[in-house]
Amino acid sequence: MKKYKHFETNAVRSQISRSQNKEHSVPIFATSSFIFDSAEEARAAFADETDNYMYSRLANPNTDEFVEKLCLLEGTEDGIATATGMASIFLALVSHLRSGDHIVASRSLFGSSHQIITQVLPRWGISHSYVDYTDTKGWEDAVLPTTRLFFVETPSNPGLDLINLEFVSKLAKNNNCLLVVDNCFATPYIQNPSDYGADLICHSATKFIDGQGRTLGGAVVGPGEVIEQVRFMARQTGPTLSPFNAWILSKSIETLAVRMEKHCKNALILAKYLEKAPGIKTVKYPHLESHPQFELAKRQMRLGGGLVSFELEGGYERCIRFIDNIEMFSVTPNLGDTRTAITHPASTTHSKLSTEEQNAVGISRELVRVSVGLEHTDDIIEDVERALQASK
Repeated sequence: MKKYKHFETNAVRSQISRSQNKEHSVPIFATSSFIFDSAEEARAAFADETDNYMYSRLANPNTDEFVEKLCLLEGTEDGIATATGMASIFLALVSHLRSGDHIVASRSLFGSSHQIITQVLPRWGISHSYVDYTDTKGWEDAVLPTTRLFFVETPSNPGLDLINLEFVSKLAKNNNCLLVVDNCFATPYIQNPSDYGADLICHSATKFIDGQGRTLGGAVVGPGEVIEQVRFMARQTGPTLSPFNAWILSKSIETLAVRMEKHCKNALILAKYLEKAPGIKTVKYPHLESHPQFELAKRQMRLGGGLVSFELEGGYERCIRFIDNIEMFSVTPNLGDTRTAITHPASTTHSKLSTEEQNAVGISRELVRVSVGLEHTDDIIEDVERALQASK
């Protein structure tokens, strides 16, 4: 694919070669397998002597286009499309870990990522150490002779805490470890972890990349030699993205820049309103000056993202009353939609964490997470204002 100077042009104009039909929009290659002109051609393909398509579990024009677009936008060489975002994270980890290895991870992680690290990987003798996001010495002290990989998400879900990617990347490199970054919340439009030396970047394309709550998908991208092990694992275990979903996601990328500009603008307006609203105890948004890591956010993120987290005064009961009195927002654990979505992390997305684990990462029972959509901000704020009044 040709690379242009600007993100928007790459997002819109990058696509696979046209067929003999000269279609303007890429077709869906809804086929499980591909044919060969001879037995020799088939043999050569399966011997990796050619790059012919063979079987859609291994590769398909639609999944290839989606991955190539994402690599262009993330500034990476290669990648693998996956059926979901969690499949991308699981692949990124298990492709490079063996029994006896050790992971250093940021303590603030999505609930399912936490479950993989604490419940799944230990079955195979893979241990971990969690570190608080700002604890510089803690990161250094956590490294063991068996440490093979660092895993972080930034901004974190749902606390919107940030990891200093430059620091963590240098520490990983100094200890011959890989750095894996979950870039779901930021998207490649806001943040490129590869600029700071990240080895693998994971995405839940289900979220902002799709942007309309229509489909599931994920991807892992990075340098070619690092992706090779991920590709081997993906081909054997089969967490494959379907051609139809890949087609949807590739088309969605074309509007990613426009959507993220609006998501971020709306989120900042809502965050500033909440800072002054009665009944709100705390507000977290990376590009609010009150965010404890505001300066890092300005350096590392082009915009503040589409998520706002806040705590209500009045305890858990008022928090639930507030959500129940929301009218326009969708009460759903999904995020990154055109429609504003609200959820209570402690009882939904992070409910599998113990109370102690929730407290350690700042997930109180009063915390609410809002994925700010593309509606008019007057209507968004009016819905919040009315629910605050009704929940007193």
